[in-house]
Amino acid sequence: MDTQHLILFCTLFLLDVSWARVVTVSPGPLIRVEGQPVSIRCDVNDYAGPREQDFEWLISRDPTGSRTKIISTFDASYSHPTLSKRVASGDISVMRLHDNIVELKIAEAKPQDAGFYWCTTPSTDSVISGNYEAQVKLIVIPNTLKVLPLTPPSIIAEGSDLTLSCNVTRELTQPTYLSVTWSLKKGAVSEEILSFGPQGEVVTGTKYARRYSDGSIRLVPGRNGVFELVISRMTTSDEGIYECNGTEWTHENGGKWMKIVEKTKEMGTVAVTPTGQSLSVKVSSPSPSSLPLTPGDKLTLLCSIAAENLPSLALEVSWLSGGRDIITMDHSGVVISNVSVNGMLGKRSEANLDRTGGAEYRLEVRGVSKDDAGAYTCRVRAFIEKGGRSAGGGGRWHMVAEKTSNPVMVKVSQIKPSYSLTLQPILNPTITAEPTELACHVTNITHLSAGSRLGVSWQHTSLPGTGGGTQASHPIASLDGSGNLVTGTMYSDRLASGMMSLSRVRPNTFKLRFQRTQEVDMGQYVCTVSAWSVDSQGDIVKTAEQQSLPLNVRWDAKRPSLNVVAKRVREVSVGGATFEMSCLVTTENLGEAGYSVLIQSQESPGSPVRTIMTLSPDNVLQHGGATDPNRRDSLVLTKSGAAEFRFRLSGVQLSDRSYYWCDITAWTKQQPGQIWTKATSAESNKVRIDFQENGPSFSINIQSDDSTVYPWQTAKIKCSLSVSGSSPRTDNLAYEVRWFFTRLRGGETTTQVLSMDRFGMVRKDQWNSSSDISIERVDTHTYILNIHGTQDTDSGEYHCTATPWYLSASTAAWTQAAQLTSSRVFLTVRFAVWESLQLPLLYGVSASLGVGLFSLVLGLICAQCCCRNTTHTPRSRNKLMDLEMD
Repeated sequence: MDTQHLILFCTLFLLDVSWARVVTVSPGPLIRVEGQPVSIRCDVNDYAGPREQDFEWLISRDPTGSRTKIISTFDASYSHPTLSKRVASGDISVMRLHDNIVELKIAEAKPQDAGFYWCTTPSTDSVISGNYEAQVKLIVIPNTLKVLPLTPPSIIAEGSDLTLSCNVTRELTQPTYLSVTWSLKKGAVSEEILSFGPQGEVVTGTKYARRYSDGSIRLVPGRNGVFELVISRMTTSDEGIYECNGTEWTHENGGKWMKIVEKTKEMGTVAVTPTGQSLSVKVSSPSPSSLPLTPGDKLTLLCSIAAENLPSLALEVSWLSGGRDIITMDHSGVVISNVSVNGMLGKRSEANLDRTGGAEYRLEVRGVSKDDAGAYTCRVRAFIEKGGRSAGGGGRWHMVAEKTSNPVMVKVSQIKPSYSLTLQPILNPTITAEPTELACHVTNITHLSAGSRLGVSWQHTSLPGTGGGTQASHPIASLDGSGNLVTGTMYSDRLASGMMSLSRVRPNTFKLRFQRTQEVDMGQYVCTVSAWSVDSQGDIVKTAEQQSLPLNVRWDAKRPSLNVVAKRVREVSVGGATFEMSCLVTTENLGEAGYSVLIQSQESPGSPVRTIMTLSPDNVLQHGGATDPNRRDSLVLTKSGAAEFRFRLSGVQLSDRSYYWCDITAWTKQQPGQIWTKATSAESNKVRIDFQENGPSFSINIQSDDSTVYPWQTAKIKCSLSVSGSSPRTDNLAYEVRWFFTRLRGGETTTQVLSMDRFGMVRKDQWNSSSDISIERVDTHTYILNIHGTQDTDSGEYHCTATPWYLSASTAAWTQAAQLTSSRVFLTVRFAVWESLQLPLLYGVSASLGVGLFSLVLGLICAQCCCRNTTHTPRSRNKLMDLEMD
């Protein structure tokens, strides 16, 4: 029983001493600002006892000075009288973050709070081990941060530059750093424009990154803490309350930047006057009395333009007659003329447009005809350069305003029919794909001669941002006086398929109907009714034309959105493995759609993007130009679900290490048989293939079952190789093996006797012995040297060398590894004298005994049987023997 108690005591003792308590605090010194909150964390680890530990905080003015009690987690009366009021008021508190972690908090730091803070933990261990306290130094500096912004102008014209100046300073008593940030506040939301510091770096807000890269936003550091932010070419989206923020930082141990104090000041409210408010367009004629023209006269009209910020604007001026463009001068000064009447019968006279002054444009039409009569308007579009370069290499422009002058009626002397037009919707869509039907009623018809007919043409003006980017007018279709139907280029397919119809329901009522309204159909619709009569030659000619007021057709169209998420299905850690990536598509506000997929890669951010494979909405697979033709069988792109695609790359090589992602575009069809129409597109996140190819490692070993053999026996010496690491397949591995021999134990001079290359060819080198040698390959990693009919001259040391060759999965090439040399094996050929004489002696003795016994038996037989005399002859009694006896 005493032995069991002793064992239990020893076990508990060993468990206790295995713990070593560790108490740590935040790395210091900590630099904080007066009046700002302070937090110091303390934790304890590797302790024994209860899970929840208690903590005590103390302060001293120097590391070895007396300590003053601050606060405890278990003793409410622990605080020193000088600090008890602050503890009771909550100015000093301790917060438990975990069972073994607490945080000392000071709501407002004071200069007397500077010193050394000690965190101690009462022991709950059975054995004292480790440390039970830790200290950190706190430095409290005065709050000297000053932020002094200059008030910007409250009103600025669109396209002008705005300079925001802010002075941020502080008194340098400790190693602290400054940063300055400009923000734009709209309502309760404040968005960061640009930050500078504390390490001298510039960080821009998400919406301002491109403008900063284009130079539209630039930072101008000044002296004595003055920083200026210049925003060029202001737009209405830039108006709001501008703020300047100054922040003081400290760089603590461990590389962490700590914000210790900041101040934000409002610089002022800036309002941007839209160009459209000040832009005015006026059309006049040098001689108003000459507007009633006769055929052959010259028509001259002036377009005068005024705006507050006119020098910073680029103007595109177009002259329109009857709502159709006649001639246009774009913002670069190029004149584009369109004298035809959009396929209608007749030709307009040649028109010229030139700029006569800073903001005055003159239209001249020589030799007017009846086709030139109508309402002339001047349309002006104002552009502001956004900075940077467009994809085509030119500048990037942003249209900020568009205005059209009041129409000026130009009449060519001719009696024309008169009538009024009313355009109204019969069916007005509320969502996309609903039908739309418009009716154009002709009323109050006068001066229409007998036999005259009415024709109609429909025109659509798209909303800005739809149908081609800028607002443009497109002819839909027209019916002339003979009933001929002329369809606009953009609507011919829809009219042929029956998705659109144009009809005359009564002599004075025309209808336009869309079976399935598309988003591009939103905009303004105008019906133009023309009067046709028969002239004296019997030809049908147009005698009058009138345009209705524009009718807005619009609904709340929810834009489709596309989100693509790429994730790894198979990870690659070594060369030759298979990489597989899945791209999952989620959509909103998009019905039945097809998808085209581009698998793209990029070696590093900023490097050229390569297209690996493409899959069309009709599931046609193509390889990109970056694909190696020899590796196309290793690439697979499949549609694994209704909105999921998988890309697989087999036999990954080092050259395949890149970032991979999916670029997916959604396509829709208005009806079966039509071509695909692009709806939206998106790119997935990037998935990286990154691995290190270390190659296999090899080792060699030599052994012999019998180190001693006798003459004429066969000696076998085995050379074994092993491979570890990224082991290739046996088909992709070969060795060059060589055998060496020396007669002396430990001899430095060796002779190569036999070799086998990696293709299996055996070569016998110098061998000065009567015995024969051969090499046997047991398997890929084992080779045996056979010495047949060994002689005493075969005694000596043998060793092998091997050079591995393997097919690298990362480079797809045979690679030579370092040569391996085995240890040495000594072979002894022993000459056994006794063993060699045993059989001859045995045979000799046996033969001798056999011959002796045979001779003895034969002699006895002959003596007893063949030479015996039966007659007894008495011996002579004489002492002398007979001569016959002798």
